[in-house]
Amino acid sequence: MAEAADFQGTSASPARRWLRRTGAVLAGAPLLAGLLQLPAATPADASGQESAQAASGAGSVSVAVDSLTPSTPSEGDTVSVRGTVTNNGKQPVTDAHVDLRVGPSLDTRSSIDALAKKSDAVQGPAGEAVGGKYTEKFSKLTPGVAEPFNISVPVDELGLGEDGVYQLAVALSGETAAQPWDRVLGIQRTFLPWQPEEAGTKTKTTFLWPLVSDVHMTAETGSNEQQTPVFSNDDLAEEISPGGRLDQMVSLGKGLDITWVIDPDLLASVDAMTKNYQVRGEDGTTISGRRQVVAKQWLSELQQAVAGKEVVALPFGDPDLASLAHNGTTVTGSLSHLKEATDAVDNTVPTILHMKPSTDFAWPVDGAVDPSIMKVATSAGADKVIARSDSLQDDLSYTPSAARPIGGGITAVVADSRMSTAFQGDLTKASASTLAVQRFLAQSLTLGLQTGKQRSVVVAPQRTPSANQAQAMAEALGALQGGNWSESQDLSAAAKAKPDPAANRKVPPASAYPPSLRKQELPRAAFEQIAKTQDNLDNFKVILTDESRVVTPFGRAMNREMSTSWRGRGVAAVGYRDDVESYLGGLIDGVKLIKKSETKLSGRSAMIPVTVQNNLVQGVEHLELRLTSKNPTRLKIGGNAYDEQPVAVNGGHSQSVKFTTSANANGRAEVEAQLYTEDGREYGEPVTFDVKVTEVTPTVMLVIGGGVLLLVLAGFRMYTQRKRAAAREAAEDAAGEADDDVDNPVDAPQHPEAPGDRLTEESEAGSRADAPQQPSDPAPDTAAESADPSGTGERVDR
Repeated sequence: MAEAADFQGTSASPARRWLRRTGAVLAGAPLLAGLLQLPAATPADASGQESAQAASGAGSVSVAVDSLTPSTPSEGDTVSVRGTVTNNGKQPVTDAHVDLRVGPSLDTRSSIDALAKKSDAVQGPAGEAVGGKYTEKFSKLTPGVAEPFNISVPVDELGLGEDGVYQLAVALSGETAAQPWDRVLGIQRTFLPWQPEEAGTKTKTTFLWPLVSDVHMTAETGSNEQQTPVFSNDDLAEEISPGGRLDQMVSLGKGLDITWVIDPDLLASVDAMTKNYQVRGEDGTTISGRRQVVAKQWLSELQQAVAGKEVVALPFGDPDLASLAHNGTTVTGSLSHLKEATDAVDNTVPTILHMKPSTDFAWPVDGAVDPSIMKVATSAGADKVIARSDSLQDDLSYTPSAARPIGGGITAVVADSRMSTAFQGDLTKASASTLAVQRFLAQSLTLGLQTGKQRSVVVAPQRTPSANQAQAMAEALGALQGGNWSESQDLSAAAKAKPDPAANRKVPPASAYPPSLRKQELPRAAFEQIAKTQDNLDNFKVILTDESRVVTPFGRAMNREMSTSWRGRGVAAVGYRDDVESYLGGLIDGVKLIKKSETKLSGRSAMIPVTVQNNLVQGVEHLELRLTSKNPTRLKIGGNAYDEQPVAVNGGHSQSVKFTTSANANGRAEVEAQLYTEDGREYGEPVTFDVKVTEVTPTVMLVIGGGVLLLVLAGFRMYTQRKRAAAREAAEDAAGEADDDVDNPVDAPQHPEAPGDRLTEESEAGSRADAPQQPSDPAPDTAAESADPSGTGERVDR
């Protein structure tokens, strides 16, 4: 106490240290004296102590029960138990023998749980050994060596009494050199359900068979017409390949009376693999997927397996309802994604499986519920929520039926927690799988014997059971369906069963939600990032000529971002969201303005071109390009501070948009070009550039004016010269006609002109004909008239 009272970082005084040391010596003196009086332990005694310590726990020999058949024996059957025994000690075990021991019946479900927790403890009652010829002997068990055993006993020799669950123990007894007497060195307890006759009232059991996987498809698609999908990895191909997890889930479930629970995203992903698809490698490059045959085979087997069975479809991507309820409802648009995920079922499951699934059920993680989860789970149209009895608990001495109304037209279908969790954990070893199967059957039979009333029980196992877990589930369910106390029932029928009036109908508060599950939820930041992606998509799709090529893959990608499969994989979830956001950003940047350098403007007005580039494979429209002058007193755009023009650009092309500008003064003017959508939202980044305005000087104006005046004078001189020539020609023609009338009457013979006069007239006529015409002269709009006499019957116009 003095030491605890000392302040940290300070040393005790010398007197205090002396007192503490003296007290420690005085207190330890009696203990030291007792130790000195004990005799020295021999090596054999030390080994005996080691064996005793081992015996107080699981024993020095481990016993593994690898199989127990039949799991639910009837009259006249022979129970066969196979397994191995392994000496984990340091000394050989001699005169070893394995026998079966039947203990008393277990009347309660909690007693089964208690026995399962100490199934390999050598201490505690184990029952009487069957003995006799039903014992397998070993002369010696060498340390570290596993020895197999196989014991078959007629059920009549087991001494089973009334119907119920009995403890069946497989015990190894023997002796060691340190302890040379026969004793139990290892044991394994399991359960033997005994119901040889048909039960008068059978329990109706619903077993959910989930087909759910992780997220595999990205938002990226090819630029071709088929929009080839891109997968983040090839893990799904491994799962559906022969021997894979999902392959075994389908093959095992085919022969069972179950209710299939399927994520439509899984179907859509496998269906995409039946065609051309790409797989992204670790270096970011993509390669062509080559598992089309495997994908087609898996879908074909699934279609056969679900034929005539009930299929419950989860919302697309299996969204995490608890994460959405706790962290996403305050983020705008989050609930709309859940509605979209539910609506997407109609476009996937019926098309691929050729049957209509039920969408009335919501399934929160591990069936854990609270009021907010219930509200979110039913917001997209589901009116039944699959809960679990360790969440919605009952204070009853028996297990009530699963269905119970909780108000508002909502039905909670409460799955049995003991049976639902029976197949969790590592079941890679046959002994663990066998124990899980027998424990599941024991819980089922004990439940059925609780009352004489018929009840409906629902089993909702883990969402993604491993291949070993699936095999154990199938084995247990096969034994149950072949037993005498249970009959199969669909989930819809279980939800409609008459509820027990004594069952709890009050949903637990949010404070009762398991902290371990809350730690795995998607954070609020995840839903904020999804909302940002949706906002960018909304701003992008309005300019596309075929928005479905973008809206559909990104909509499904955002559903996947909310998937339950991200629980416990926070880093991977962030990476997936970042990839979706980055890829969308790259597409948006595909439509942009080309940067411009400084533009020079000589004069008071000019046209300024701005180029819009479209790197997408489809055309864009419904865009407005606004050009704004930051200095409108110096430079105006279209007579104002800014001007707008509509823009439409075909895929893979660019378009230049020209704006009329007018300058009022010399100098630089900053101009900004910005694209807008039709609803007035900015699109992309603006482009800013300078326009250098150079005003026209007076000297230049005088030079230009003088040049224009000279052109006008030259034109006027040419006009007057042509007018004078035309007047002179008209006067000469008039004078010639007058002379002909006076000197030559009509009937007088014609005199030939003088050769010189004729030559002169022809020369003048030729010179007029050869003279070049002016650009301003009108082109003749009639054909030239002929001077030859008209022929017979020809009309001559005058």
